[in-house]
Amino acid sequence: MKPYVPEMLPLESLKWEEFIPLIGKANFELARYEGILQGIINPSVFLSPLTTQEAVLSSKIEGTEATLEEVLEYEAAPSPDAAKLKDIQEIINYRKSMDYAMGWLETRPITLNLLREIHYTLLGSVRGRNKARGEFRKTQNWIGKPGATIEQASYIPPSPERLMEFLSNLEEYIHYEEKDRLVQLTIIHAQFEIIHPFLDGNGRIGRILIPLFLFERKLLSNPMFYISAYLEAHRQEYYAKLRAITEENDWNRWIQFFLTAIIEQSKANSKKAKAILSLYDRMKMEIPKITYSHAIQALDALFTRPIFNSKDFIKEADIPKRSANRILEKLTEQNTIKIIKEAKGTKPPVFIFSELIEIVG
Repeated sequence: MKPYVPEMLPLESLKWEEFIPLIGKANFELARYEGILQGIINPSVFLSPLTTQEAVLSSKIEGTEATLEEVLEYEAAPSPDAAKLKDIQEIINYRKSMDYAMGWLETRPITLNLLREIHYTLLGSVRGRNKARGEFRKTQNWIGKPGATIEQASYIPPSPERLMEFLSNLEEYIHYEEKDRLVQLTIIHAQFEIIHPFLDGNGRIGRILIPLFLFERKLLSNPMFYISAYLEAHRQEYYAKLRAITEENDWNRWIQFFLTAIIEQSKANSKKAKAILSLYDRMKMEIPKITYSHAIQALDALFTRPIFNSKDFIKEADIPKRSANRILEKLTEQNTIKIIKEAKGTKPPVFIFSELIEIVG
Protein backbone atom coordinates (compact mmCIF):
# COMPACT_ATOMS: atom_id res chain seq x y z
CA MET A 1 0.00 0.00 0.00
CA LYS A 2 1.33 3.43 -0.97
CA PRO A 3 0.66 6.75 0.78
CA TYR A 4 -2.72 8.10 -0.26
CA VAL A 5 -2.84 11.10 -2.61
CA PRO A 6 -5.93 13.21 -1.76
CA GLU A 7 -7.99 15.01 -4.37
CA MET A 8 -7.28 18.74 -4.34
CA LEU A 9 -10.06 21.05 -3.16
CA PRO A 10 -12.58 22.23 -4.23
CA LEU A 11 -13.93 18.90 -5.43
CA GLU A 12 -15.06 18.82 -9.04
CA SER A 13 -17.17 15.66 -9.12
CA LEU A 14 -19.83 16.17 -6.44
CA LYS A 15 -23.44 15.30 -7.21
CA TRP A 16 -24.93 18.41 -5.63
CA GLU A 17 -28.49 17.51 -6.57
CA GLU A 18 -28.30 14.50 -4.19
CA PHE A 19 -27.58 16.78 -1.23
CA ILE A 20 -30.30 19.41 -1.70
CA PRO A 21 -32.89 17.92 0.74
CA LEU A 22 -30.23 17.36 3.41
CA ILE A 23 -28.67 20.79 2.85
CA GLY A 24 -32.02 22.44 3.50
CA LYS A 25 -32.70 20.43 6.66
CA ALA A 26 -29.15 20.88 8.01
CA ASN A 27 -29.18 24.65 7.54
CA PHE A 28 -32.67 24.89 9.07
CA GLU A 29 -31.80 22.87 12.21
CA LEU A 30 -28.49 24.68 12.68
CA ALA A 31 -30.24 28.05 12.35
CA ARG A 32 -32.81 26.97 14.95
CA TYR A 33 -30.00 26.05 17.36
CA GLU A 34 -28.33 29.40 16.64
CA GLY A 35 -31.60 31.13 17.54
CA ILE A 36 -31.50 29.44 20.95
CA LEU A 37 -27.84 30.42 21.42
CA GLN A 38 -28.65 34.06 20.69
CA GLY A 39 -31.30 33.99 23.40
CA ILE A 40 -28.74 33.00 26.03
CA ILE A 41 -27.09 35.95 27.77
CA ASN A 42 -23.65 34.35 28.15
CA PRO A 43 -23.59 31.01 26.31
CA SER A 44 -19.87 30.35 26.80
CA VAL A 45 -20.46 30.32 30.58
CA PHE A 46 -24.04 29.06 30.60
CA LEU A 47 -23.27 26.05 28.37
CA SER A 48 -19.81 25.33 29.77
CA PRO A 49 -20.85 21.85 31.03
CA LEU A 50 -21.87 20.99 27.45
CA THR A 51 -18.42 22.07 26.28
CA THR A 52 -16.86 19.67 28.77
CA GLN A 53 -19.21 16.90 27.66
CA GLU A 54 -18.12 17.47 24.04
CA ALA A 55 -14.51 17.07 25.18
CA VAL A 56 -15.47 13.85 26.98
CA LEU A 57 -17.23 12.34 23.96
CA SER A 58 -14.70 13.44 21.34
CA SER A 59 -11.92 11.91 23.46
CA LYS A 60 -14.03 8.78 24.00
CA ILE A 61 -14.00 8.16 20.24
CA GLU A 62 -10.21 7.90 20.60
CA GLY A 63 -10.44 5.43 23.48
CA THR A 64 -10.66 7.42 26.73
CA GLU A 65 -13.16 6.17 29.32
CA ALA A 66 -13.58 9.01 31.82
CA THR A 67 -17.11 10.40 32.25
CA LEU A 68 -18.33 13.99 32.57
CA GLU A 69 -18.87 13.50 36.31
CA GLU A 70 -15.37 12.10 36.80
CA VAL A 71 -13.79 15.06 35.01
CA LEU A 72 -15.77 17.67 36.94
CA GLU A 73 -15.22 15.86 40.23
CA TYR A 74 -11.47 15.73 39.58
CA GLU A 75 -11.43 19.48 38.91
CA ALA A 76 -13.31 20.08 42.16
CA ALA A 77 -11.02 17.78 44.15
CA PRO A 78 -7.78 17.05 42.22
CA SER A 79 -5.91 13.92 43.26
CA PRO A 80 -2.76 12.33 41.78
CA ASP A 81 -4.35 8.96 42.58
CA ALA A 82 -7.60 9.67 40.71
CA ALA A 83 -8.96 6.79 38.67
CA LYS A 84 -8.59 7.38 34.92
CA LEU A 85 -6.24 10.31 35.62
CA LYS A 86 -4.60 10.17 32.18
CA ASP A 87 -7.98 10.16 30.46
CA ILE A 88 -9.16 13.08 32.57
CA GLN A 89 -6.05 15.11 31.73
CA GLU A 90 -6.60 14.50 28.01
CA ILE A 91 -10.20 15.70 28.28
CA ILE A 92 -9.18 18.82 30.21
CA ASN A 93 -6.57 19.54 27.52
CA TYR A 94 -9.26 19.19 24.85
CA ARG A 95 -11.31 21.86 26.56
CA LYS A 96 -8.24 24.09 26.97
CA SER A 97 -7.57 23.70 23.24
CA MET A 98 -11.11 24.82 22.46
CA ASP A 99 -10.76 27.81 24.81
CA TYR A 100 -7.47 28.79 23.15
CA ALA A 101 -8.99 28.51 19.67
CA MET A 102 -12.02 30.61 20.69
CA GLY A 103 -9.66 33.34 21.89
CA TRP A 104 -7.65 33.14 18.66
CA LEU A 105 -10.77 33.55 16.50
CA GLU A 106 -11.68 36.81 18.19
CA THR A 107 -8.97 38.53 16.12
CA ARG A 108 -7.60 36.02 13.59
CA PRO A 109 -8.90 33.50 11.06
CA ILE A 110 -8.42 29.73 11.05
CA THR A 111 -4.88 29.03 9.86
CA LEU A 112 -2.38 26.18 9.87
CA ASN A 113 -0.61 27.95 12.73
CA LEU A 114 -3.81 27.75 14.79
CA LEU A 115 -3.95 23.98 14.18
CA ARG A 116 -0.37 23.67 15.42
CA GLU A 117 -1.17 25.71 18.53
CA ILE A 118 -4.25 23.57 19.23
CA HIS A 119 -2.13 20.43 18.87
CA TYR A 120 0.48 21.84 21.26
CA THR A 121 -2.17 22.45 23.92
CA LEU A 122 -3.98 19.17 23.31
CA LEU A 123 -0.90 17.01 23.94
CA GLY A 124 0.50 18.90 26.94
CA SER A 125 1.65 16.45 29.67
CA VAL A 126 -0.44 13.55 28.30
CA ARG A 127 -0.04 10.53 26.05
CA GLY A 128 1.44 11.59 22.72
CA ARG A 129 3.35 14.55 24.18
CA ASN A 130 6.59 13.19 22.69
CA LYS A 131 5.06 12.81 19.21
CA ALA A 132 6.17 16.11 17.65
CA ARG A 133 3.85 18.15 19.84
CA GLY A 134 2.72 21.30 18.03
CA GLU A 135 4.40 20.29 14.77
CA PHE A 136 3.19 18.79 11.53
CA ARG A 137 4.71 15.38 11.01
CA LYS A 138 7.98 14.93 9.15
CA THR A 139 7.74 11.15 9.03
CA GLN A 140 5.29 8.71 7.51
CA ASN A 141 2.42 7.60 9.75
CA TRP A 142 -0.23 4.95 9.18
CA ILE A 143 -3.49 3.62 10.59
CA GLY A 144 -3.97 0.01 11.61
CA LYS A 145 -4.61 -2.31 14.51
CA PRO A 146 -2.50 -1.70 17.66
CA GLY A 147 1.06 -2.79 16.95
CA ALA A 148 0.50 -3.06 13.18
CA THR A 149 3.47 -2.35 10.90
CA ILE A 150 3.14 -0.12 7.85
CA GLU A 151 2.88 -3.30 5.74
CA GLN A 152 -0.21 -4.25 7.79
CA ALA A 153 -1.77 -0.77 7.68
CA SER A 154 -5.40 -0.26 6.73
CA TYR A 155 -4.61 3.29 5.58
CA ILE A 156 -1.43 5.25 4.85
CA PRO A 157 -1.87 9.05 4.80
CA PRO A 158 -0.02 11.32 2.36
CA SER A 159 3.76 11.23 2.45
CA PRO A 160 5.51 13.92 4.56
CA GLU A 161 7.15 15.28 1.40
CA ARG A 162 3.73 16.36 0.07
CA LEU A 163 2.07 17.13 3.39
CA MET A 164 2.37 20.93 3.23
CA GLU A 165 1.01 20.93 -0.33
CA PHE A 166 -2.23 19.32 0.84
CA LEU A 167 -2.41 21.34 4.06
CA SER A 168 -1.98 24.63 2.17
CA ASN A 169 -4.76 23.58 -0.19
CA LEU A 170 -6.99 22.76 2.80
CA GLU A 171 -6.25 26.14 4.43
CA GLU A 172 -7.22 27.92 1.19
CA TYR A 173 -10.40 25.87 0.94
CA ILE A 174 -11.45 26.75 4.50
CA HIS A 175 -11.78 30.36 3.26
CA TYR A 176 -13.18 29.48 -0.17
CA GLU A 177 -16.74 30.53 -1.09
CA GLU A 178 -18.33 27.12 -1.63
CA LYS A 179 -21.92 26.63 -2.88
CA ASP A 180 -23.00 25.58 0.62
CA ARG A 181 -20.98 26.07 3.78
CA LEU A 182 -22.23 22.96 5.58
CA VAL A 183 -21.22 20.77 2.64
CA GLN A 184 -17.91 22.64 2.73
CA LEU A 185 -17.57 21.75 6.42
CA THR A 186 -18.14 18.06 5.74
CA ILE A 187 -15.36 18.15 3.14
CA ILE A 188 -12.97 20.08 5.42
CA HIS A 189 -13.41 17.60 8.27
CA ALA A 190 -12.87 14.56 6.05
CA GLN A 191 -9.91 16.08 4.19
CA PHE A 192 -8.19 16.92 7.47
CA GLU A 193 -8.59 13.34 8.68
CA ILE A 194 -7.40 12.00 5.31
CA ILE A 195 -4.28 14.20 5.41
CA HIS A 196 -3.66 13.14 9.05
CA PRO A 197 -1.04 15.88 9.52
CA PHE A 198 0.02 15.05 13.08
CA LEU A 199 1.54 11.94 14.60
CA ASP A 200 -1.20 11.90 17.24
CA GLY A 201 -4.43 13.77 18.02
CA ASN A 202 -5.76 14.08 14.46
CA GLY A 203 -9.28 12.87 15.26
CA ARG A 204 -9.80 15.29 18.11
CA ILE A 205 -8.38 18.28 16.22
CA GLY A 206 -10.53 17.44 13.21
CA ARG A 207 -13.60 17.57 15.45
CA ILE A 208 -12.47 20.82 17.13
CA LEU A 209 -12.34 22.33 13.63
CA ILE A 210 -16.09 21.83 13.21
CA PRO A 211 -17.40 24.52 15.62
CA LEU A 212 -14.49 26.81 14.74
CA PHE A 213 -15.50 26.80 11.07
CA LEU A 214 -19.18 27.35 11.92
CA PHE A 215 -18.20 30.35 14.03
CA GLU A 216 -15.74 31.85 11.55
CA ARG A 217 -18.23 31.59 8.69
CA LYS A 218 -20.91 33.21 10.88
CA LEU A 219 -23.22 30.21 10.91
CA LEU A 220 -23.03 30.34 14.72
CA SER A 221 -22.54 33.37 16.97
CA ASN A 222 -20.48 31.20 19.35
CA PRO A 223 -18.22 28.24 18.46
CA MET A 224 -20.36 25.93 20.56
CA PHE A 225 -21.55 23.05 18.42
CA TYR A 226 -21.35 19.58 19.93
CA ILE A 227 -21.25 16.84 17.28
CA SER A 228 -19.24 14.11 19.01
CA ALA A 229 -22.30 12.50 20.62
CA TYR A 230 -23.61 11.56 17.17
CA LEU A 231 -20.19 10.47 15.89
CA GLU A 232 -19.57 8.36 19.00
CA ALA A 233 -22.99 6.70 18.67
CA HIS A 234 -22.27 5.97 14.97
CA ARG A 235 -18.54 5.39 15.33
CA GLN A 236 -18.27 2.42 12.95
CA GLU A 237 -20.26 4.18 10.23
CA TYR A 238 -18.19 7.34 10.78
CA TYR A 239 -14.96 5.46 10.07
CA ALA A 240 -16.48 3.38 7.26
CA LYS A 241 -17.67 6.46 5.37
CA LEU A 242 -14.21 8.06 5.72
CA ARG A 243 -12.60 4.86 4.40
CA ALA A 244 -14.99 4.87 1.45
CA ILE A 245 -13.48 8.19 0.35
CA THR A 246 -9.93 6.86 0.25
CA GLU A 247 -10.85 3.40 -1.07
CA GLU A 248 -13.63 4.24 -3.54
CA ASN A 249 -13.45 8.04 -3.91
CA ASP A 250 -17.01 8.07 -2.56
CA TRP A 251 -17.45 11.61 -1.31
CA ASN A 252 -21.21 11.62 -1.85
CA ARG A 253 -22.08 9.05 0.82
CA TRP A 254 -19.70 10.74 3.26
CA ILE A 255 -21.37 14.13 2.72
CA GLN A 256 -24.82 12.59 3.17
CA PHE A 257 -23.69 10.95 6.42
CA PHE A 258 -22.16 14.12 7.82
CA LEU A 259 -25.08 16.37 6.85
CA THR A 260 -27.33 13.89 8.67
CA ALA A 261 -25.01 14.16 11.68
CA ILE A 262 -25.39 17.96 11.62
CA ILE A 263 -29.19 17.66 11.41
CA GLU A 264 -29.53 15.18 14.26
CA GLN A 265 -26.95 16.85 16.49
CA SER A 266 -28.45 20.29 15.91
CA LYS A 267 -31.77 18.89 17.15
CA ALA A 268 -30.08 17.30 20.17
CA ASN A 269 -28.11 20.47 20.95
CA SER A 270 -31.30 22.55 20.72
CA LYS A 271 -33.13 20.16 23.04
CA LYS A 272 -30.34 20.23 25.64
CA ALA A 273 -29.93 24.00 25.47
CA LYS A 274 -33.70 24.45 25.93
CA ALA A 275 -33.70 22.03 28.86
CA ILE A 276 -30.85 23.93 30.50
CA LEU A 277 -32.67 27.23 29.96
CA SER A 278 -35.87 25.75 31.41
CA LEU A 279 -33.99 24.47 34.46
CA TYR A 280 -32.34 27.87 34.90
CA ASP A 281 -35.70 29.68 34.74
CA ARG A 282 -37.19 27.30 37.30
CA MET A 283 -34.21 27.66 39.64
CA LYS A 284 -34.37 31.43 39.24
CA MET A 285 -37.77 31.21 40.94
CA GLU A 286 -36.85 28.59 43.56
CA ILE A 287 -33.38 29.58 44.76
CA PRO A 288 -34.33 33.08 46.05
CA LYS A 289 -36.89 31.38 48.31
CA ILE A 290 -34.11 29.21 49.73
CA THR A 291 -31.17 31.61 49.94
CA TYR A 292 -32.94 35.01 50.38
CA SER A 293 -29.78 36.80 49.21
CA HIS A 294 -27.11 36.50 46.49
CA ALA A 295 -29.53 34.22 44.61
CA ILE A 296 -28.48 35.05 41.02
CA GLN A 297 -24.77 34.84 41.86
CA ALA A 298 -25.34 31.45 43.47
CA LEU A 299 -27.45 30.28 40.54
CA ASP A 300 -24.89 31.31 37.90
CA ALA A 301 -22.14 29.57 39.86
CA LEU A 302 -24.14 26.31 39.93
CA PHE A 303 -24.67 26.41 36.16
CA THR A 304 -21.04 27.22 35.44
CA ARG A 305 -19.66 24.41 37.61
CA PRO A 306 -22.27 21.76 38.50
CA ILE A 307 -19.68 19.80 40.52
CA PHE A 308 -17.67 22.04 42.79
CA ASN A 309 -16.07 22.48 46.18
CA SER A 310 -17.08 25.20 48.60
CA LYS A 311 -13.97 27.28 47.84
CA ASP A 312 -14.80 27.17 44.11
CA PHE A 313 -18.33 28.32 44.89
CA ILE A 314 -17.15 31.29 46.98
CA LYS A 315 -14.78 32.36 44.18
CA GLU A 316 -17.19 31.72 41.28
CA ALA A 317 -20.19 33.37 42.93
CA ASP A 318 -18.13 36.18 44.45
CA ILE A 319 -20.06 35.89 47.71
CA PRO A 320 -18.57 36.47 51.21
CA LYS A 321 -17.47 33.19 52.78
CA ARG A 322 -19.98 33.20 55.63
CA SER A 323 -22.91 33.94 53.29
CA ALA A 324 -21.71 31.37 50.74
CA ASN A 325 -21.46 28.61 53.34
CA ARG A 326 -24.94 29.47 54.63
CA ILE A 327 -26.32 29.29 51.05
CA LEU A 328 -24.65 25.93 50.44
CA GLU A 329 -26.08 24.61 53.69
CA LYS A 330 -29.62 25.70 52.75
CA LEU A 331 -29.34 24.38 49.17
CA THR A 332 -28.19 21.04 50.58
CA GLU A 333 -31.06 20.93 53.07
CA GLN A 334 -33.52 21.43 50.19
CA ASN A 335 -31.78 18.75 48.05
CA THR A 336 -31.04 21.30 45.32
CA ILE A 337 -27.43 20.14 45.61
CA LYS A 338 -25.89 17.10 47.29
CA ILE A 339 -22.58 16.46 49.01
CA ILE A 340 -20.57 13.79 47.17
CA LYS A 341 -17.36 14.21 49.20
CA GLU A 342 -17.35 15.27 52.81
CA ALA A 343 -14.81 17.82 54.06
CA LYS A 344 -11.60 16.14 55.18
CA GLY A 345 -8.84 18.00 56.99
CA THR A 346 -8.08 21.10 54.93
CA LYS A 347 -10.01 19.76 51.94
CA PRO A 348 -13.44 21.38 51.50
CA PRO A 349 -16.61 19.38 50.77
CA VAL A 350 -17.56 18.66 47.15
CA PHE A 351 -21.12 19.21 45.91
CA ILE A 352 -23.09 18.18 42.82
CA PHE A 353 -25.99 19.92 41.08
CA SER A 354 -27.47 16.68 39.78
CA GLU A 355 -30.31 18.06 37.68
CA LEU A 356 -27.91 19.90 35.39
CA ILE A 357 -25.55 16.93 35.14
CA GLU A 358 -28.47 14.69 34.10
CA ILE A 359 -29.41 17.06 31.26
CA VAL A 360 -25.86 17.43 29.98
CA GLY A 361 -24.85 13.79 30.36
